[in-house]
Amino acid sequence: MCYNADVSENVSVRLEDSLAQRLRMRARAAGETLSDRLRRYAEEGVRRDEHPLITFRDGPTGRRAGLVGGPDVWEVVMWIEDLSDERESVAVLVEESKLTRAQIDAALRYRAGYPDEISARIDLHRQETSAASNL
Repeated sequence: MCYNADVSENVSVRLEDSLAQRLRMRARAAGETLSDRLRRYAEEGVRRDEHPLITFRDGPTGRRAGLVGGPDVWEVVMWIEDLSDERESVAVLVEESKLTRAQIDAALRYRAGYPDEISARIDLHRQETSAASNL
């Protein structure tokens, strides 16, 4: 997941010593700078505020958005795309899965806010699946 922005602004923040130490330790353990870790936390925090049913998780292909207690956002969006021939694709997915309408709507709202991120994840999955089936 990429959080680069075209323009950056230097913001000064005061943290309690114990919090700063914990942040430094987590950053160091992940091979990140403290600034990188704080930027990621800020970006993901804003996205969580914008999309309350969304969380972020690590995986083999990096961090990605996922439904709280559910699958990754890109998976839900891909399933909806795969059901595009259906008249009511969301209703079909609710009926055929354990997902609720609220979860699907949350995933679609997140995709609307970050379409390139979700499209890239779907494309990566389709490429990997295609390559594996050609072995």
